[in-house]
Formats: sequence, structure tokens, C-alpha cells
Amino acid sequence: MSEYQYYEFTAVDRPLTIREQAELRSLSTRADITATSFVNTYQWGDFKGDPRKLMARYFDAHLYLANWGTRQLMLRLPKHVLDPATVAQYCQGGSASARTAGKHVIIDLHSEDEDGTYEWDLDGHGLLASIIPIRASLAAGDLRLLYLGWLHCVQAEDIADDEPEPPIPAGLGTLDAPLTAVAQFLRIDPDLIMAAAAGSPPAAASEPTPTELRTWVVQLPARDKDAILTDLITGGDSHLRSQLLRRYRDAHHTDASTPTAARTAGDLLATAADLRAERERRDADQRERDRVRQERSAAAARQRHLDTLAVDQPAAWQQVDTLIATKKPREYDTAVQLLVDLRDLGERDADSGLFQRRLAELRTVHARKPSLLERFDLAGLDA
Repeated sequence: MSEYQYYEFTAVDRPLTIREQAELRSLSTRADITATSFVNTYQWGDFKGDPRKLMARYFDAHLYLANWGTRQLMLRLPKHVLDPATVAQYCQGGSASARTAGKHVIIDLHSEDEDGTYEWDLDGHGLLASIIPIRASLAAGDLRLLYLGWLHCVQAEDIADDEPEPPIPAGLGTLDAPLTAVAQFLRIDPDLIMAAAAGSPPAAASEPTPTELRTWVVQLPARDKDAILTDLITGGDSHLRSQLLRRYRDAHHTDASTPTAARTAGDLLATAADLRAERERRDADQRERDRVRQERSAAAARQRHLDTLAVDQPAAWQQVDTLIATKKPREYDTAVQLLVDLRDLGERDADSGLFQRRLAELRTVHARKPSLLERFDLAGLDA
């Protein structure tokens, strides 16, 4: 049984040096290695490196998936950008954990397919690129990824039912494309996300305008402006813009959590179960409506077909004789279908006598054609 494993690492805040790329090359002779990435796939064998160590030393993002169901996403941010204490409020289990490494905090999200079924059409290329913008959002103070990590722990039963939920970030009901990609990658139950979103306030309508930012900047202390300009000129902090936007939002409370009634992990699971049951009921109702509509459409089409046949029944009977005379199985099948149509037409118009007489004649004339008679019997064409 062939295996598929996909490893991808990305460096965002700084490129890898030539020496670092050489160090990575010692781990794999087949990997695609650049100043900002490491990508490799395995059909046989395994990667010799330790993703945890590589994240601590070189990279800012990592994605792994295997066709037996294992999936992993790691993100690394500086601790002065994302407070480890904040991360710890959300990453509370094996499915979403966090650790510090030097000046960084590393978020580790992990998913296993409980069904144990192999996924044969996997391709990891492009997945991390669709997710990586979340890192900048985290740096700017958007904590929805962390909350999704906590929900993932709830779904995986890493968290007790009576455990209260952490602070609810705004905008859970309107996940952007990168967050949606994460939810799908980790296989987080959409009904559980919907249950959680009921307690989440709307996200900020838009980014602050230049005028709003200018007004805010004017009010900043002079020493803060000096520090900002110094960082900007020296390139000392690649997250400067994200940090300033977060500071602006904190000052204007545009993305703050709104107090709601305390909910527990068990509450959310119960609500998700109710939502799922209601959704399945709606889906079942819709399937039934679709079935009825399709049956009515098919019945109407059938009647139109019989109306056309009724215009010239002698020609139809002549076609039956012609088809049978070929003595070919395919033409036998066509003749039988035409006979079924003629039978249904007679039954619809309360005039089955002619059909029964003609069918009896056919059975007599072709009594030595067992293949044809067998087809008659299977189609219910009894004289």
C-alpha cells in the first residue's frame, strides 16, 4: 500500500542563510529548498528531521499531511507580537498546543482521521500558501485562529465538558478564506463553529481609513513615534504594521470581545448537535422535495412520450417487427422497450385489448427465440 507524506516549511520574517540551507540539505537530498522554503514529499520512507526543532530554529510556518489521516499545522511568532499567556488560554490540549522557543511562541495544531481511511487523492502543494496570511492576522490581534484551535480540542474531547470557553473573538460567523482553509484542513465540525459563532460579535466592518489613522498617530506620545520610526528605518521588526494596527484597534475597541453568557465546552457540543439535527432534517426535507419534483418531471415527460407514440401506433408495431427480424440482442432490447411503451399507452387509455392480442401473436410467431422471450418475461410482457 503506497503512502503519501507532505512536508512544507516557510520562513517569513527572515530568509534562510546559505549555511542554513546547507544544514537543511543534510536532512534531505530530494527536498526543494530555497531561502524561504523547504518542501518534500514521501511515497516510501520518512523525513529524517524533527519538525519541532526546524520550527524552533529556522521557520515560521509548517504544514504536514499524510494519506492515513494525520494533519499538522504549526505557526511561529515573536513573543512580543503574540503573548504566550494569550495563546495558553486557547491551546489547551493535544489537538491544539503551544510552546515557547527562545524569543518565539509556536502554535501546534494537530488532527487525526478517526475513521482510519486512506485518502488517495491528497496533494499538499498550495495548502500552506492559502493559510499563511493567518499569521499576519494573529500579529494584528485577530485571535480567531486560536479560538478555532480551542474548538478543535473540544471536538477531539481534549477538554472536559464543564470547561468554560476562553474569550470569544469577533467575527467567528464570517471566517475569511485562510481561516476557512484551516477549519477544513483540521476537519473542524462546521456545526460546532456555527454554535460558537452565535456568541461572537461581528468583526470590524473595514480597515481604518487613512484619516482615522492620521488622527490617531497625531495623538501618540513623541517617544512612541520615535521608536516606530527607528524600527521602520532599521527594519528591526517585520511585524511593525501588524502591531500598530492591533494597537489602533485596541484603542478603538473595533475588534473586542463582547461579554456573553458563560458557555462551556459541553454547551457548545450540545448546541452543535442540535444544529446538526436541524440541518439534517432540512436536508432530508429538501431531498424529499427534489425527489417529488423529479418524479413529477419524469412522469410528465413519460406522458409526452406516450402522446407522441399514440399518434401513429401502427408504425410503432411495424418498428417492433423490424427490430425483432434483425435477430440482434441490442435490437431485441429496443423492441422490448417499445413494447413496454405500447403496453403503458394501452393501460393509460383503457385500451389494452389490442396490445394483448398483438403481444400474443408475437409470442406465437417467435416461440423459437428463447432470448427474445426471456426479455419479454423480464419486462413483464405477459400475453
